[in-house]
Amino acid sequence: MKQINAILALALLMVLAGCGGNKQSNNDLITVDVSKSYPKKELILQDFMDVEYIALETTDEFLTQGLVLDAGKEYLLVINRNNDGDIFIFDRKTGKGIRKINRQGQGGEEYARINDLILDESNGEIFVESPGNKILVYDLYGSFKRVLNLDREVSSVFNYDKHNLICYDMSDYHSKGKDRTRSYHVIISKQDGSITREIFIPFKTINTPIAVDGDQFVASYSYQIRLSHGEWTLIETSSDTLYHYAPDGTLSPFIARTPSTHTMVPEVFLYMGICTDRYYFMQTVKNVFNFEKGNGFYTDELVYDKEEKALFQVAVYNGDYAEKRPVAMTAAPVNSEIENVTTLDAFRLVEIYEKGQLKDGQLKEIASRLDKDDNPVIMLIKQKK
Repeated sequence: MKQINAILALALLMVLAGCGGNKQSNNDLITVDVSKSYPKKELILQDFMDVEYIALETTDEFLTQGLVLDAGKEYLLVINRNNDGDIFIFDRKTGKGIRKINRQGQGGEEYARINDLILDESNGEIFVESPGNKILVYDLYGSFKRVLNLDREVSSVFNYDKHNLICYDMSDYHSKGKDRTRSYHVIISKQDGSITREIFIPFKTINTPIAVDGDQFVASYSYQIRLSHGEWTLIETSSDTLYHYAPDGTLSPFIARTPSTHTMVPEVFLYMGICTDRYYFMQTVKNVFNFEKGNGFYTDELVYDKEEKALFQVAVYNGDYAEKRPVAMTAAPVNSEIENVTTLDAFRLVEIYEKGQLKDGQLKEIASRLDKDDNPVIMLIKQKK
């Protein structure tokens, strides 16, 4: 009976894979044993990445908490952490404020709140992901253009190409232990939100980082899509394999996690970070949560060094500081040019500067001109040229 069930399960996966229209290719896998402890390695960010700092202009009209949700070659899209509906557009090179948009409301052309922003400079559009399974589209002046009404709850939305977005379907994320109902990585049309392509990652049972205590549950969320070093990596917590995804629809196994989360207690999930010519950064998340203390989902930062062909527990530090300041290599991805964006509060930079804890360079020069009440400074992390 077990053999029959195994054959049926394999047949089901083959049929579903055919529905996704994806080609499979088998490359050599990097294997990450998430149950192991790895030797420690320290790296300096500037040794292998380029760093750019942008001081956001501070005026009466442009006062912001500086949460950057997207960045292009010309513009930065910034909101406040209190989600008051303001969208600030700053010049990417100079940090000068260009305009402020606010279309928050309950009307058909308005967003209830901002879950995410996607900048499409080539088409001169801003996509606002909002509750209610919809994405509202505006031009760069805030004029409404159209709404994408979706049949699913999405997250990790990115600009994929001129005509499409790529995103992750969250509709079944909280259905831990149930069988999958669809493909969860999808490419959708920028014009009407219809599905252009479903990307099928093989697995049968939904397994997500959710801790349960009686009637209570807490979920951990991270990015299921990573664009780094010019390649898309698709992460599915229910699968033990991370895949590269090519424009022609080819899925290539990239990293294999072992042991399987379906057999681990507690489970340990693996997410992808920045990739470079030499390093692949990753993060593990342990599916443990203390409901009394309100903490858990403990993480470890890992790196695979392609030159040494070995895994390490890693700490990356910003070399512009005199003391060790860690940099998150698995934070939110941005686009094909910018790997990560970090907001540096002005009052903290002023304090650090006055203590003489900044090394000579662009950040120190910017900090020397700051007032503690100024808008934040934005740090962009990019691949070495």
